[in-house]
Amino acid sequence: MCCTSAHSSHMCQMSADNGPGATDNSHNNRHLADNVHRPGDDFNKRGDVKDLLQTHGWTLVAPGENEYWRRPGKDTGWSATLKDRVFYVFSSNADPFEPNRGYSPFAVYALLEHGGDFNAATRTLAQYGFGDDLNDQCLSGVDLSGILAGDDQDDSEPVIPDPGPIPEHLFRVPGFVEQVMDFTLTNAPYPNVGLAFCGAMALQSFLCGRKVCDAGDLRPNIYLLALASSGTGKDFPRKVNSSVLFETNQVASLGDKFASGEGIQDALARTSAMLFQNDEMDGVLRQINMDRENRRESIPNVLLTLYTSANDVYPLRVKAGQKEASHIDQPHLTLFGTATPQYFYESLSQRMLTNGFFARLIIVDIGKRGEGQTPGSARNLPEPIIQAARWWSEFQPGTRQGNLMDIHPEPVVVSRTPEAEEAIADLQRLTEQEYDDAHHRNDEVARVAWSRTHENAMKLALIYACSVDHENPTIDIQGVEWAKAFAMHQTRRQLFLAQCYVAANPFHADCLKLIRKLRETSDQQMEHSPLLKAMHMKAADFKELIQTLMQQGELATIKEPRAGASKVIYKLI
Repeated sequence: MCCTSAHSSHMCQMSADNGPGATDNSHNNRHLADNVHRPGDDFNKRGDVKDLLQTHGWTLVAPGENEYWRRPGKDTGWSATLKDRVFYVFSSNADPFEPNRGYSPFAVYALLEHGGDFNAATRTLAQYGFGDDLNDQCLSGVDLSGILAGDDQDDSEPVIPDPGPIPEHLFRVPGFVEQVMDFTLTNAPYPNVGLAFCGAMALQSFLCGRKVCDAGDLRPNIYLLALASSGTGKDFPRKVNSSVLFETNQVASLGDKFASGEGIQDALARTSAMLFQNDEMDGVLRQINMDRENRRESIPNVLLTLYTSANDVYPLRVKAGQKEASHIDQPHLTLFGTATPQYFYESLSQRMLTNGFFARLIIVDIGKRGEGQTPGSARNLPEPIIQAARWWSEFQPGTRQGNLMDIHPEPVVVSRTPEAEEAIADLQRLTEQEYDDAHHRNDEVARVAWSRTHENAMKLALIYACSVDHENPTIDIQGVEWAKAFAMHQTRRQLFLAQCYVAANPFHADCLKLIRKLRETSDQQMEHSPLLKAMHMKAADFKELIQTLMQQGELATIKEPRAGASKVIYKLI
């Protein structure tokens, strides 16, 4: 019997306990199996799941803390990840695995080697020395609960696994982006791959803005947000971009901060295309949440509207003394923002998450500061970078020329290869399934996030094509697979971090804070007194918090006897 869900695992358990030949000792056998080191548990700890996957035709695409794997029969891209010994499958064509599901090493072994017969898998592993020495009768009563990662979770409130930071190999985009990144990393005082990537992608996005589109008239405007602590070298990528725009006479299109939505509109009214490099975006968001007046609220409203108006006509507000409103045909705004990680996520609100602004952000967690080096100058740009940027600044597609082209652009359509078309359709099906699942769970935050993942990926694929060959860009399978991997990963990462930080009310915020405190420890547990001090709250409020989390199944209490009062430890479940 194939046990590929919590329900079927339970049915296998029932058949093992109550099937033909069951005796009165079966109850005792189950208790014995619960108190020994079972073969499946042992394999979960020390089994070689990587060798098992490779034996069955899976290919390791990108090693690291969060590994990317490709299913058999697929030549490009990836189909699953392996992190912390959980094999998470995304592909819907990776039989015998189900899509969007995590599997323990034992589950992988049982499905691949025994067609899902977990009892047979248990007996075979025991023969190979896994687990304690149990007789066959006891082995047939093995508890199959927890074999599939996450099967015991409530579908209505799923726990989103942490996919980890974006793998470094996804920061490499051939051509112009890679050239700008290499220059930045060579000359920055504290080189950081994530920061260099954000700066280079923002630059390429701006340069090809209003000049290219894909077959669906999608434009390359993106909103990038680099989460970086102070002192990580956030300034240097911005200086590189400023130098490039200065060398190509486009510095008028460069903006740093915006205090209001009106300011964004005024800037675009002058140039129709802007690259905003805004530091401390978390501060802007905090001001928006605290100030409900139109001036502050207009910032996300304007950003949201501009994002979707890149292929449309955008109406500007009517100023004092004007009789009619003016318009911008196909405005382009690229945002390269930076923020400190903790303050950014603490500034997010339920309202912000569900209005679509969060879903439009491509968020990159920068991590630790790079190793220091002797810095170079951002002004000493390599000639290939200047030449490519100048080509874009002088490129005027379409039949209109001069001012008419600036006022009413005619972007060139970047074609797609047949393989890319197929991969795009596959990605759309995958994101729509995620959207439907979120809708079924009544999870508005996830629904909004997944509703934009496909669009974000297509924008990234378009920028990828322009970076590879600016004169003859083509959206190919390599670009789509890269964009798919990047967009899917960053959406899952955003949802995980939102789960950790975004609260519905102050009490919920305290719950999330306590969980984060425990998660940050090596063994995800803390003693009573240190945890109470870390929470900075009254003992009575702390007690209520602990009781609530225990009732929700998030927390367990461990009491260790000692002289005097017992030591109380709180541990995440």
